[in-house]
Parts: sequence; structure tokens; C-alpha cells
Amino acid sequence: MANESSHVLPTWVVRKGYKELDGLEHEARRRCISRFTLYSMALTAASLFALGVISSSSGHFIPVPAPNNHTCDNVQTGYQCQPQISHYWGQYSPYFSVPSEIPANVPLTCSVTFAQILSRHGARDPTASKTAKYNATIAKIKKNVANFTGKYAFLDDYEYTLGADQLTDFGRQQMENSGIKYYQRYAGLARKAIPFVRSSGEARVVESAEKWVDGFTEAKTNDWWANKQYPSVNVVISEDAGSNNTLNHDLCTSFEDGPDSNIADAAQKTWVSVFVPNIQKRINADFPGANLTSAEIVYLMDLCPFNTVASATGAVSPFCSLFTETEWQDYGYYESLNKFYGYGAGNPLGPTQGVGFTNELIARLTRKPVVDNTSTNHTLDSNPATFPLDRALYADFSHDNDMTAIFFAMGLYNSTSALSNTTLETAQQTNGYSAAYTVPFAARAYVEKLQCLGHREELVRVIVNDRVIPLRSCGADWLGRCTLSDFVGSLSFARSGGDWATCSA
Repeated sequence: MANESSHVLPTWVVRKGYKELDGLEHEARRRCISRFTLYSMALTAASLFALGVISSSSGHFIPVPAPNNHTCDNVQTGYQCQPQISHYWGQYSPYFSVPSEIPANVPLTCSVTFAQILSRHGARDPTASKTAKYNATIAKIKKNVANFTGKYAFLDDYEYTLGADQLTDFGRQQMENSGIKYYQRYAGLARKAIPFVRSSGEARVVESAEKWVDGFTEAKTNDWWANKQYPSVNVVISEDAGSNNTLNHDLCTSFEDGPDSNIADAAQKTWVSVFVPNIQKRINADFPGANLTSAEIVYLMDLCPFNTVASATGAVSPFCSLFTETEWQDYGYYESLNKFYGYGAGNPLGPTQGVGFTNELIARLTRKPVVDNTSTNHTLDSNPATFPLDRALYADFSHDNDMTAIFFAMGLYNSTSALSNTTLETAQQTNGYSAAYTVPFAARAYVEKLQCLGHREELVRVIVNDRVIPLRSCGADWLGRCTLSDFVGSLSFARSGGDWATCSA
């Protein structure tokens, strides 16, 4: 057998070290790396070709292609139109397959015994408060600007028609695609098993769960080897004020109403003062008389992703061409600051909002009752009909803020240092963290248990939007995995209730 040192390893393995594997996995490892290297080279070449065709400079404006009937979204890799800008829309990016240093395929010597998906709802219209602000911004521009020419010409005929809060047709298709992909990935289990499905109670989240079920059912129906048992949405957890719900934060009053609730806004305000002034100067020069504020400039940028996902095919909106690639990267960082300092490690109580779900996950992984005194609903979680522990497949549907809190409660981004609010840091510099990488529209995280040759105990792996997250907190091996007991042991923050005791202090 070739010397192990001759194989190319993910860079995090080289930097951090890894646990050695038993001999039965060495050959599979060599073959896996070879396939992954070829795939990565092909994907990189294709990406560079696409970027070279579209633009050669990050300071350039991106022309919007003529509308057509071809969708920009697909089941396996998600949204791929103009990725040099669309993958920098933060939580408003449509789901896309995030690059991974570790191959995400199931190793040849392993079989999946458990698969949990935690999903954000699909693409939606703006929230009610934001849609009012966007509408007012467009009205202000139209009232004060006499002529629209060049890249602004589309504004002559543009009418604000975006709704509020609900899924778009594009978002519905995203969720069907997600259900199809989940079935295809876990067909070995899904042919005979059906997932237990829970949804938070917001209408768009429930509909997202239903569309995901439709996609799963479609894929299973087309599989001749599968049985005829199909899923449905089993539990919808209320989002009414005061309701215990691990898929929607609301109970921690110190977090919701205390000084910590302003940390994200402060970080974003500082970053706005860095990246918006030059844009504001240019736009106001092009729109004489409009005198747009810095907030209205950000609203104008928001209209790019929201008008894009308002198209059934995800056609890139003309609003997107009003800004450069560099400006979109700055915008994406603006949204990352919001999530990191709102619900991540940048907020003292952010990760605590994800403790309840993390403890439910532990219960499912270990098939033992939930132990938690935070946001869990004890009536539901103590009943096998509403919280079974004997399933192999689980699906939960939530929001971007809650998923961010859960990821940090699980310690998935413990290696991400506090984000600067004055200097942009790329996802590579933040060890894989950004809002677009973690919680885009239709985001999905998979938590897998694997039974592998040479391992007496099952292994756990976490994949966020197709990127394997190395479980460093429990001593990950070269594929980012830990044993089940080590993984559960690493979740001491959640098992101890996080900082929930301060929620009502």
C-alpha cells in the first residue's frame, strides 16, 4: 500500500492533526481522496471558466442576462446563476452547494444508520416591515428622479409587487428539490423507512415542510425498490408568544428584549459606515434629487435577491447589476455580522437559543429521553407519538436565526474568531463561516450516524449545505467524524443548559 503521507489531505487536517484510522479504511481513504481531488479539480475549472466568461474583475458591474425559461436552480447543487454575486447575498442567497475540504459522500466502508435534516424554509417575500420600507424607497426614487437611463432604465417600468412573509414559487421548488435530494442521498434507509417530520408553526415554514415531503414522496414513488409508505408533517409546534418551541426562539426575555438584542445592529451600523458611503455617493449622483440614506442603499441592495427569488425560475434581477462584485461581497459580510452577533458566538446569549434543539438531537442520536429545561416542549417530547426515539430519519423545519443559534450551540463554528466590524473577512478567513454558507434560503444541515468497518462504535458527521464540518471539539478524524460518545460528550454546553439561567434574570 502507498505511503499515507503521499496522499493529499484537507488543509484543516494538516494544520490540526487527525485521528488515525484502522487498516480496513486506508484503501477506501486513498480511493476517496483520489475521486474527491478529481471532482474538485473539475469543479474549480468549471467555476473559473464561468467567472472568466462573465467578469474578470471584482470591481466590475455584472450585466444581467436576458430573461429566459431556464431555471437557475437544480436538485444537487442548488442556485448557480452568477455565483460571484448570488453566493454573497447572506441569508437571502438561495441555497447552493458550499465547497468542502472533506468529501461529503458516504465512505465505501460505511453505511448510514441515522440521518437528521434541519432545514430553513424556502425563499420568501420580504417580511411585512421590510416590504413597506422597500416600497417606500422605490416610491421615493420614482418621485424624485425624472429619467432612468442605462442600467437604471428598467426602473421606468418597475412596479413594487413583492408580498410579505410567504414562500415564493421559487422557494416552493427549492423545498421540493431538497426533499428529492435527501431521499436520493439516504435511499438506503428511505426505501424502507419514513422520516418523522416536525415544523415550526409559521405558515411559510409549514408549507416548506409540506413541499419537502412532496419532493421526498416524488423521489420515493419513482424508486422501484422502495415500499409504498410516505411521510407527512407529523408535528407543528406553535410560535405563539410563550410557547416552548426549539425551532423558534421567543422565551428568553433577556435575549429578546435586553441589551444583547442590540449587539448585531451595532456591528452592522459600523460596517455600513465603511462600505456604503462610496455606493451612496455614486447612486445619489446617478439619481439627482433622490438623496438616498445609507439605510435606503442597503434596501436597494436587498431588492436584488428578493426580486430574484420572486421569479419562478430565479432569474437574476436587474437590481443586481447596480452594484459591483466587491460591493456584493461587502453586503454578504454585512449579513454575516447580523447572524454572528445576533445569534452566534458574538452574542452572549445567542448560542443558548439553540440548546433545546441540540438536546433533542442528543436524545434522537442516543435513543434516550430528552434531558432539557430550556425551550423544549415537555408535553410533546415525552410522548412517543410526537417525539419518537426509534426512527432512523428525522426532518425539522425552522428559520435562519434559530439554525444559527443551533449551529453555535453544537460548537460547529468554535474555530471562528469574533468577526471584525471594520474589515471584511472571507469565509476562508472565518474557517468556513458566513451567513450565505450556513443559512441561505432552503439551507439544510445533515447530522449522520455511520456504521463503519473497523469501528465498534457508530460515528457522527455533520454536513451544512454540502460542506462537511470537522467536529474538532470531539477530536475529529480525517473525515471530520467523531464517535457517538465523543460527540455527545463534546456538547456539554447544551447538556448543561447553556446560559439559560440568565434568560429571566
